[in-house]
Amino acid sequence: MNNLQDKVVLIVGAGRGIGRRAAELFHERGAHLAIASRNEAELAELQYKLTHRHNDDTHPGGVLAQVADATNSASVANLVNATVEKFGRIDVLLYAAGIGVLKPFAEITDDDFVRVMNTNTRGAFLTLKAVLPVMERQKGGHIIALPGILGRAPMAQASIYAASKYALTGMLKSVALEYKRANVRISLLHLGGVNSSFWDTVTMRVQRERMLTVDAAAQAVLFAAGQEGEGVVGEIILQPESHQM
Repeated sequence: MNNLQDKVVLIVGAGRGIGRRAAELFHERGAHLAIASRNEAELAELQYKLTHRHNDDTHPGGVLAQVADATNSASVANLVNATVEKFGRIDVLLYAAGIGVLKPFAEITDDDFVRVMNTNTRGAFLTLKAVLPVMERQKGGHIIALPGILGRAPMAQASIYAASKYALTGMLKSVALEYKRANVRISLLHLGGVNSSFWDTVTMRVQRERMLTVDAAAQAVLFAAGQEGEGVVGEIILQPESHQM
C-alpha cells in the first residue's frame, strides 16, 4: 500500500541535493508537493520536470513551487500560507536547507558563524514556527530534518557546522516532546557523508566516491516518511559502508 498517495509534503531546500531527489521520490508516489528554494532557476527546472514527467492518466500529485528564504520569517510565512491555501494542509515537512563551512577553527570568521547558524538552525526554527501551528490544528504531521552525522558526533574542522547541527538536533528533540500530544512526529536523519553539491566549495580533501549517494539519502527520507501506525522513526544513522560504526 502506498501511504504517501495524496499526502501534502513541504520541502524547504528542494533546489538541489537530497531535497530535490526526495521531491522526485515523493512525487512518484502521488504526494502533493510544495517545493521551496532560494534559487529560482533550480526551482523552476524541478517544477517543470515534476509536472511534465507523466504522459498518462495516473495521478501525479499537485506541485506548488515558490521561491523562499528560510532565514526570513515573512518569506517562510508566505510559503506556508500558500501551501495551506492550495492543498488545505501540510502532512510532511522536510527541512533540507543547509550550508556548510569546514575549515580549521582559527580560520573561521564571525561571518562564517552567522551564515551557518542562520541557515542551518535559525532557518529551521522559523520554518517550525510557521508549520507547527498548522500541524497542531490538523492534529498530526511529520517533520523530517537532516542534522547529519555531525549533529551527533564531532569532527575536526567542523566546529561551527557541528554546532549548528547539534543545535538542530536538540531543538527538534525538545519539539518532539512538546508536540507529541498533537500527534506531530519528528524524524532526524544522521547521514554520513553524502556526495552532493555540498562538497563543491569545500577545500578539505575527501573521497566523494566513497560517500553515500544522494539517492540513498533521499530513500532514507522516504522510509522515515512512510511509517504508519504507532511507530515513529525517531533517528536514522546511515553511514557509507567504508565508515560504518
